Amino acid sequence: MAADPGSGDGPQMDVPITMFQDVEDLKAAVARLTAQLGALTSEREEEPGEASAEEEETAGGEAAEEEAEEEGQYPPFILLLDPPEYDDELRALIEWVEGVLVPGYLAEPSADARWCHLWWEHMVAIARLHALWLAWQELTDPASCGYTGPSTWHRDHLDPALRELRGSTGPFSGCTKGEHQIDHRMPSLVPSAWSQAED
Repeated sequence: MAADPGSGDGPQMDVPITMFQDVEDLKAAVARLTAQLGALTSEREEEPGEASAEEEETAGGEAAEEEAEEEGQYPPFILLLDPPEYDDELRALIEWVEGVLVPGYLAEPSADARWCHLWWEHMVAIARLHALWLAWQELTDPASCGYTGPSTWHRDHLDPALRELRGSTGPFSGCTKGEHQIDHRMPSLVPSAWSQAED
């Protein structure tokens, strides 16, 4: 509405009628766009066949996890394997021990801290180092164990394993700097759940 030029209440302003029409047109356009947006949003929510990208990613990840669990995603303990799986696992273990453990954690061998450069010929060492490696794989992944995993690995796995392996009564007790012995302590054959008895 235009201001009444005949009223004596304050300053007089002539506002053109077309400005009010433009404002009303803008209001109608905003209302129309809001209604279209609401219709599009409700259509999207009602479509049962389509999942959002986030839902698809979550569902895909869960399916992959379930499939991996069914297939036994966790590697079995090395002593339970037969060739060629045993050989493949031993090669991977050797890579880890020689690439991570030896340079990072093993100082020069001594009478109190023994080490055998042919450690893979000692079954006890293979078993302990493989268990240590399996724990390392799990506990150095923040997705599965958070940020305290490496500390737990050092305290609960690395330190006890090295004490047992490098101690004076460990599997390397007969091995010295110039000498290698793997038959210094041969246990007698005992029944085991790991081996299958022949009929």
